Amino acid sequence: MKKQTINLFSAFILLFFSSQIFAQLPDFTVIVEDAKDSVVNISTSKKPKTSQLKKQLEMPDFPEDSPFGELFKKFFDHDGFGLKERETSSLGSGFIISEDGYILTNHHVIDGADEVIVRLNNRDEYDAKVIGSDKNSDVAVIKIDGKNLPNLKLGDSNALKVGEWVLAIGSPFGFDHTVTAGIVSAKGRSLPGDNYVPFIQTDVAINPGNSGGPLFNMDGEVIGINSQIFSRSGGFMGLSFAIPIEMAIDVAEQIKNTGTVSRGWLGVLIQEVTRELADSFGMSNPHGALIAKVLDDSPAKEAGLQVGDVIVEFNGKKVTRSSSLPPIVGRTPVGKPANVTIIRNKSKRTIKVTIAQLPEEIIQAKGKPEEENEVKKSVLGMSVKKLDKATKKKLKLDSGVIVQEVDMDGAAKIAGIRKGDVISMLDNRSINSVDEFTSIAEGLKAGKSIAILIQRSNGPVFLAIKPLDSDS
Repeated sequence: MKKQTINLFSAFILLFFSSQIFAQLPDFTVIVEDAKDSVVNISTSKKPKTSQLKKQLEMPDFPEDSPFGELFKKFFDHDGFGLKERETSSLGSGFIISEDGYILTNHHVIDGADEVIVRLNNRDEYDAKVIGSDKNSDVAVIKIDGKNLPNLKLGDSNALKVGEWVLAIGSPFGFDHTVTAGIVSAKGRSLPGDNYVPFIQTDVAINPGNSGGPLFNMDGEVIGINSQIFSRSGGFMGLSFAIPIEMAIDVAEQIKNTGTVSRGWLGVLIQEVTRELADSFGMSNPHGALIAKVLDDSPAKEAGLQVGDVIVEFNGKKVTRSSSLPPIVGRTPVGKPANVTIIRNKSKRTIKVTIAQLPEEIIQAKGKPEEENEVKKSVLGMSVKKLDKATKKKLKLDSGVIVQEVDMDGAAKIAGIRKGDVISMLDNRSINSVDEFTSIAEGLKAGKSIAILIQRSNGPVFLAIKPLDSDS
């Protein structure tokens, strides 16, 4: 009897805690019911193009009973010879943002399409018109002819918290209105080639066909557009990225109003501030965006920003990491002044900069340092030589020295300096000659991190070098 009582008590406790756990799990049914009619399936097609060879060749006119007729017919119709090209198609998702039929999706969903078909949840289909798109943000606006169409409520992605539940609706692999859920994994992610988009990272299952679909918070508000996944297989691997809805709407409004997207430009190349670099700049903790290069004829150059400045605030917004600066600058109105707070020579100051329009193409100088015989030892575990005229021209440099050799166990090797690097600044001082570099290096204290600016073929980079007693 006692044993039965214990078993019943254990079952009650287990049931109680199970009900508490399930009670805390989110219920997505209301969100799905309210949003499903505003999420659309987008299919696109590209018409086949007649190959150049087919234009030049014509099938010979053989007699009706000729054995060569059928053979040549197969030749001219065969895909393998590039004479017949097939129509290509792709699938994606989108969502209605206005009652009169404006729809948001991704640029890559409709890019190059000759025909765009939108299918609603009730199976109605519309021919859509592409209003415009922006490759840099991967946002596109299309429109269908309709009235009183169901549209979604937009939220605030800035209010999102890491760990918060989110929901996606889309058409992965063509399966209409598929619902997946997960949590916010990170915010403000910068991806290669997408410097102007602070992506929302989630673990929501996103697959090909989900692109352009909405990402919802638990209030049923759209807080992002599902855009990319990180994958080695082509399918979902737990890393999904969405464009914040504020950026998407800003781009969409510009497309609708002007047909183009204006993006602010400061004109600097930046990098992350490491713990060692922060120490060398007199910062208590690593933060901000370190300027590695100021481009000519840029707003930054005109305002007096310098290499080695650390941007910690832009127009009142904190710059916690280097990746957070480009999106802030990009959304700053062109021609408007902006207050840029920097750390220079271990003290804070604010500089006013007038933001310009981002150029269509920013040409970055590339070059490979050439060999030269003049070599001199420094105290930092490397040999340096005079900067030749050809390298100056290729890298667009006025001064510096080239690293000729790097000791296997010296400070330079530990810092990541390589043969062929051009050193243009050491301890916040410009380097104009081998003697000047050696003089500055010999005056450094062992064990203290010092910033050194390296110019490489792919651009400038700051490193932190810590002189060793053995280097002297």
